[in-house]
Amino acid sequence: MSKKVRTTLTIDEDVLRAVKIRAARSGRGDSDLIEESLRRDLGLNVLDEIWAHQEMGEDEAMDLALEAQAAVRREH
Repeated sequence: MSKKVRTTLTIDEDVLRAVKIRAARSGRGDSDLIEESLRRDLGLNVLDEIWAHQEMGEDEAMDLALEAQAAVRREH
């Protein structure tokens, strides 16, 4: 789990009201609900799911990344 940071947002009051209602009904915090929605909208949950089920080791992943980087550099 990554480190949490505090931030300030300006959002529509109707949206905030909906967040508070849904959070209360689900027994979760406002921040958790907003973060989950952002992760879903940004596609981060898909990336988390892919990484959770990948079988490539860290060394193999690093080698692949370095190969891709070298290929891009050769193109330029």
